[in-house]
Formats: sequence, C-alpha cells, structure tokens
Amino acid sequence: MEFRYLGNSGFKISEIIYGNWLTHASQVENDIATQCVQAALDAGITTFDTADAYANTAAEKVLGDALKGERRASLEIFTKVYWPTGPKGPNDVGLSRKHILESIDGSLQRLGSDYVDLYQAHRYDHETPLEETMQAFADVVRAGKALYIGVSEWDAEQLRNGHALAKQLGFQLISNQPQYSMLWRVIEKEVVPTSGELGISQIVWSPVAQGVLTGKYKPGAEAPAGSRAADEKGGANAIKSFMRDDVLTAVQQLQPIADELGLTMAQLAVAWVLQNPNVAGAIVGASRPEQVASNAAAAGVRLSSDVLGRIDEAVGDVAQTDPSLTVSPERRPV
Repeated sequence: MEFRYLGNSGFKISEIIYGNWLTHASQVENDIATQCVQAALDAGITTFDTADAYANTAAEKVLGDALKGERRASLEIFTKVYWPTGPKGPNDVGLSRKHILESIDGSLQRLGSDYVDLYQAHRYDHETPLEETMQAFADVVRAGKALYIGVSEWDAEQLRNGHALAKQLGFQLISNQPQYSMLWRVIEKEVVPTSGELGISQIVWSPVAQGVLTGKYKPGAEAPAGSRAADEKGGANAIKSFMRDDVLTAVQQLQPIADELGLTMAQLAVAWVLQNPNVAGAIVGASRPEQVASNAAAAGVRLSSDVLGRIDEAVGDVAQTDPSLTVSPERRPV
C-alpha cells in the first residue's frame, strides 16, 4: 500500500480507501462485512469511509464493530453529514448547526470512537447560510471530535467560498469527495484546477463506475444475477446511467489494455483515477473479501502516457465531462 497527503496538510491516507456505501447493513450480511474490513486491513488499507446516511446510520455501526480492537491511531476514519437520517424530521437533514452538532455525536457513538479523522459535508446545503455551516465545523474541530474537515460533490465556486470561510475561522478545508472514473470526468475542467490552487485533494468514489468498468456487463445482455445492476435495494438505480449499450461497448475495448498490463479491469480503473495528481485516494467497496484484496493491488501502479492515451481513445465520447453535472439538491431531501 502507498500513502498520500490529503490536501495541504501533514495528514496521510492510504491510496486505496475502503468504503461501505450500498454494502454494510444493506447488500451484505454483517459477518461478510467484517471479513471485508479485515481483508482491507490485511491489504494495508488504513483509511475507511462511511456516512451517517448509509443504511440510515446502520453502516457506521457495522464499520465501528468491525474495527473494534484495532489501534485507533493507526486508522483514518471518515464519515459525513447532510442526507436525512433517523426519523427524517425537518432538522434531521442538511448542514444546519443543529444537525451537524447532533450528527457528529451520533456518528462517534456508532463508530465507537472519540473522534473521526475527517468529517465531510455530504453535499452543499443551499438552505443553510454557509457561514453557519462552517462555524459549526470549526466548533467540531475545536471540540476534538474531528481532526479535519472535507466536503463531497461541491462545485468549484462552493469550494472556493468554503475554503475562504474555513481559513477565516482557523481551520483547513482539505478534501472534496466527488464521483470520478474513466466514464465520469466532470471534475476535471473546474473542480480539479480550483482544488489544486486551494490545497484541496479529491477522495474519489465509484472509480470503477459502480462495477461497469469491470467489464462484466455486456452490451445487449441481461445483468448477471447477484450483480449491482440486478440489485433492487438501491444498486440498480445507482448504476443505471452507465448501463447503455454505447458505454458498455466502449468499456469492452479496455480489456486488451488491462490484459497487456497484467491487470484486471477493476485494477486498471482504480489505477487510472490515481494517476490524477489531485487525487489522494480512491474509495472501493466490496461484497466479498477477495474483491478488496484485488482492488488494493492497484495501489502504486503507474500508467504510461501511451496507456492513458489508449484509454481515452477507447472510451471516446461516452465519458461525461460537463462540469455542471456537479450539483447538490436545491432543496433539502426529505
């Protein structure tokens, strides 16, 4: 495993991050989830990402239980706040001071920890003044409940404004967590250059495009039984934007490139996002322990400019590049 600094800080994280969206307390049983976490530790992964909204808080508890007994200082644990949780009342959502301060305490209790290494705004809250949100995050840091603050899916202007307020309040905004893959490149034109200027790193989710970049989905064919595209608990909805025949046909053209490099398609996809110097880590999920070990092997892989060019040619114009696709809900979800 290799490690990278997160933003303009002295804090290091593993290049491969284990995340439990759509898996823990949902797609996989708790004992399998624990095996996956152990596989991550065995592979040298020390960074774990979750959120209070995953399985309506249950995923945090599963992760905390799976990490119980590990040396806390040797781990980097991330969680997030924004989406509705609990009974989903009017104040159980968003980035108000009330919701942030109550949510961090709930997350720490479920994770079984006195602090999280990184606390992230899971989206931008258009209904709360940014000053209120950033002041609440500053107080969370000063209380020792989070060491660093990050965000997720903020656009370039939101990052710039949040960074300026954080600086005024005496703490650092060091990360953004966007979707990023060969097929979803919407951060490249605006978010990445702005982040580089501000000293903010990307922690990217869905580097394998919800499993599409494994090549297991064939154009014109039914989704394999047990796959995410066949999962009615949420996986199928999350992956549907990639399940077009033109996308799946382009993905099949990546197989010879992976074969030449001695990589699986998933390893090639994860390695590709890590070539971006603004990316500090790639989040991978798993429903089986062996998937974790396989994805972790992408750490340290370096792709030549020739290979990167061939990937661009194979993917062609099916990749999404429009920066306006980085959006947060105009109204808080209910």
